[in-house]
Amino acid sequence: MPTPPAIETRADARHLLGMPAARFLRDYWQKRPLLIRGAFAGFRNPVAPEDLAGLACEELALSRIVIEHRSHDGGRGGARAGASRWELRNGPFAEADFAELPKTHWTLLVQDVDKWDADVAALLPHFAFLPSWRIDDVMISYAEDGGSVGAHVDQYDVFLLQGLGRRRWQISTDASASKEFRTDAELKLLREFVPTHEWVLEPGDMLYLPPGVPHHGVALGACMTYSIGMRAPSQAELLVDFAETLAERIPDSSRLGDPDLAPSRGDGEIDDAAIARVTAAMPWLLIDAGSKDEKHAGSDGGHPGKADASLLRTWFGRFITRYRSAQSAAPNPRRLSDAAFARAFEQGARVRRNPWSRSAWMREGRGARLFVAGDAHACSVGFARLVCTGPEFALADVPKAAGDRDVLRALIDAGHLALLRSSRRGNRA
Repeated sequence: MPTPPAIETRADARHLLGMPAARFLRDYWQKRPLLIRGAFAGFRNPVAPEDLAGLACEELALSRIVIEHRSHDGGRGGARAGASRWELRNGPFAEADFAELPKTHWTLLVQDVDKWDADVAALLPHFAFLPSWRIDDVMISYAEDGGSVGAHVDQYDVFLLQGLGRRRWQISTDASASKEFRTDAELKLLREFVPTHEWVLEPGDMLYLPPGVPHHGVALGACMTYSIGMRAPSQAELLVDFAETLAERIPDSSRLGDPDLAPSRGDGEIDDAAIARVTAAMPWLLIDAGSKDEKHAGSDGGHPGKADASLLRTWFGRFITRYRSAQSAAPNPRRLSDAAFARAFEQGARVRRNPWSRSAWMREGRGARLFVAGDAHACSVGFARLVCTGPEFALADVPKAAGDRDVLRALIDAGHLALLRSSRRGNRA
């Protein structure tokens, strides 16, 4: 079994990366981290801390300050980051803002410094082994002792070049490491972080991290770090932009058509023939519309590929019940109580559909998926027909399945349906 490439190397006069660029791209790029000692030998800080702070005061500069409010558990700043409270402040800042900061445990981050400073931009030619269009920006962070932005994961390639001072970096190469985020912070911080490697970087040292590697950097005294980021657009961004480009070329007269339409039963069903027409109206998609009886995998995510017919069907149900909706239903200020819900059934109340809430349904196995104002609900075929047929229906006609009654109650709470008094139509119960 071949020995895996080393995770640490030292640069020399000929090789910034401690190896030829072709080897780095083959063995490390988007594959594994690499610490390069002495990548920029004799590195001199091109930007002074006070100049970075001044840039953060510019209205057009993108800047942030992250403050860690530490608990008194005595833990180190790395793996026990979950014990701290984090505060995020967004720029532009005023000079007085810096005077009010605590003495330690804060970080200033300024994006796109290479666009503002020619000396910082001069770092980029050292990365000419990468396509220039892959390089996004040089972000600079200044931190006082203990300063950090918490343990996190980036979805882009980054070279972390140490400038002024020293910073301790911890990373995890554990493929099974948790990537769940904390819910109590504005920043996307990891809920748990257990490092597998730890280094202290000196000026000129550089750490390369591919996307998805959990990491945590903590300033050891005042320090500056230069992050050369290679952000890549997400597949969702690519899809949305390409779809907008396609849309620009399609005339308004090209629309979903149904010249072969058969008589409808008037019950709001989106049948297989309708889905086939939707697919035909979007010939650039590699999706097989399939049928209601097929079993589809990955309908809640993944690629919109050939096999994912369920994704298309669900999307269309959501889309067509939102289409050209001028208003939206107002949720009821108070949820319907168990007692009131049961009493409505006992009294034979009726239900009226909100005229602004468009609805439709499609078959899904032996049941149905009901779409109301863009939301999808699993229910019986009978209940779906009831909701989509006519402006009113009687509670006595609602199937007794627990799932149907749960959906009914959710639609009432959301304002899509309204309970009417049994003795006098038109008034709320």
